[in-house]
Amino acid sequence: MSTPGECPHFDYCQLKREANPRFVSTLTRNTYAVVLAGGRGSRLKQLTDWRAKPAVPFGGKLRIIDFPLSNCVNSGVRRIGVVTQYKAHSLIRHVQHGWSFLSANLNEFIDVIPAQQRLTEDWYQGTADAVYQNLDILRANHPDHVLILGGDHVYKMDYGRLLADHVAKAADLTVACIEVPLAEARTFGVMSVNDEGRIVDFQEKFDQPAPMPGHPEKALASMGIYVFDARFLYQELRRDAQDPASSHDFGKDLIPYLVPRARVFAHRFADSCVNMVGDVPYWRDVGTVDAYWEANLNLTQVVPDLDLYDDDWPIWSAIQHFPPAKFVFDDDGHRGQASDSLVSGGCIISGATVRRSLLFTKVRVESWSHIEDSVLLPEVVVGRRVTLKRVVVDKYCRIPDGMTVGVDPIEDGKRFHVTEKGVTLITPEMLGQQRP
Repeated sequence: MSTPGECPHFDYCQLKREANPRFVSTLTRNTYAVVLAGGRGSRLKQLTDWRAKPAVPFGGKLRIIDFPLSNCVNSGVRRIGVVTQYKAHSLIRHVQHGWSFLSANLNEFIDVIPAQQRLTEDWYQGTADAVYQNLDILRANHPDHVLILGGDHVYKMDYGRLLADHVAKAADLTVACIEVPLAEARTFGVMSVNDEGRIVDFQEKFDQPAPMPGHPEKALASMGIYVFDARFLYQELRRDAQDPASSHDFGKDLIPYLVPRARVFAHRFADSCVNMVGDVPYWRDVGTVDAYWEANLNLTQVVPDLDLYDDDWPIWSAIQHFPPAKFVFDDDGHRGQASDSLVSGGCIISGATVRRSLLFTKVRVESWSHIEDSVLLPEVVVGRRVTLKRVVVDKYCRIPDGMTVGVDPIEDGKRFHVTEKGVTLITPEMLGQQRP
């Protein structure tokens, strides 16, 4: 990737950090980002019965969509459209209430774009169609480049570096990629590249994905993050929309079509990642209950893989005005305490014990209860003498006095969803309760 001094197209203001310099430039300011946030995320089971996957809470006070939105703002990409479809009310409220701080006077904004059947009577048929149906919005903003993002992964990335790489290579399309184990690659779009980083082959969710040269145990997988020259994107979306054989999806249709016909390059995530774990860039698909539980529980470690305390690359979200977490009673056998845990604002731990767990806002745990290796979403109330181990408890659940979950998976499976790794998901409906 060229440096600012090597490329006359860049007008960089460099904001130095010790480990990672950040670039905010005319390049990022002249980019429009489209966040595709309409997916259900069915592998999360009942967690997405009432919300789209990007709206699922994460990390104590965040939503999954806060990560790509924060990456945009931190990178200097501050013209953003969030495209929604499936059960979007929770997501729309979160974006409207939590992301209204950008300055309209500086032409900074985050627009929520619900599915509106703008061009046809059909809802979005695929990821490319979701962008195509909103072409008039893109064109009205006159961007030089369009950044396409998913709204359902947890990672920290400087999109300015991705954009700089795209321009330096004179690419029509750049696909961000990450190395994944070959055994997991069949769920991704997998690419092969030449010595220049140009993509020479792309296969979407192929049963026998191609391994990386010299690394037979790994594959180079698409992250679902793309940079297009704006005019090129408009042209190709119109062409794809007129193809009756296309499913109108970036990974299945557009990229495989463009690879042999245009300048399509790969961008290694390690070159723009802001959160490295050793020499491996942090990126999580929290698309299953097990993966979601593991990623949240990892935050309770002494040195977690994901750094949420980085002032140089903050993860922004809705400002929540809750009182501090409260721990009450200090008698033997009746002590409010938490260890190796994250306890958010508004929580009350009343004579109960919490270990290696993550409690979202306004969780209440009553006396003589024991919470271990668990994730409790906002406004959960745990009654007295309750035991919860290796559980994910959805928002608004009221756990009755004396209940034990996470000790007997066979018994738990009669009422709740138990995963292959033995994590139990509890929702209000499973408890016979109604949501507010």
